[in-house]
Amino acid sequence: MLEAIFTYQFMRNAALTALLGSIVCGIMGVFIIEKKLVMMSGGIAHTSYGGVGLGYLLGIEPIIGAFVFSVLAALGIGVLKRRDVTRSDVLISLFWALGMAMGILFIAMMEGYPPDISAYLFGSILSVTRLDLAIIVALTVLVIIAFLVLYADWQVFLFDEDFARTRGVGTKRLDTLLMILIAVTVVVLIRVVGIILVLALLTAPAATAALFTTRLKTRVALAIVISALYSFGGLWLSYRMNIASGAAIVILAVICYLLALLFARWRVYRHRER
Repeated sequence: MLEAIFTYQFMRNAALTALLGSIVCGIMGVFIIEKKLVMMSGGIAHTSYGGVGLGYLLGIEPIIGAFVFSVLAALGIGVLKRRDVTRSDVLISLFWALGMAMGILFIAMMEGYPPDISAYLFGSILSVTRLDLAIIVALTVLVIIAFLVLYADWQVFLFDEDFARTRGVGTKRLDTLLMILIAVTVVVLIRVVGIILVLALLTAPAATAALFTTRLKTRVALAIVISALYSFGGLWLSYRMNIASGAAIVILAVICYLLALLFARWRVYRHRER
């Protein structure tokens, strides 16, 4: 695969996308797991499909439409979360379904043959264009800057929100920013594994890292490395076996997480036996 990366532009695009996706996935995956936002992240991810459909209907880049819908969904879900709306899980699921339904409607409204949207639903890292890559680079830089500049605030906010308030940390501001960053991460990962499979890649590397360390910096760094292993491993399997890249990455991620979980449980059992 290394020879192909140096030979073909589409493979270089895929490799760089996998690397950038691993960085945002490692950072935001830890945030999502620590704040128990998996369901909300799923709602944001699936709502973005409405933006993909709108992008096709208006003749603009679908990933830009996905970004707009993802951010709007993130802000809306964030408001529901902060106001502690009764049955917010029901409302999140409705956002989830509404986004998918709007995407279907927008695509049905197009004249002529409907486009192939499987790349956005299930991922197609090998078909990433230069424009896609430029957007992914910009969004990745945004996530990295937000993480590094506000690292001290994130550290307190993630592990003890009440204590963060007593320290004068703007928790509402951070909560809103967190929702937006989740939307950004979803958009980055859409071309890697697709809307349907994005939750697995968002959670598996961070969950694996959490089995071995509790320190924030170490968890993020380890999650980035693990995500890169999953992404490049899946990309290699896809290239060698001629299978869908998104499916290969997710299957590898889930299998590796389950093996890591069994290993962690075995270590605990051995420690208790001693």
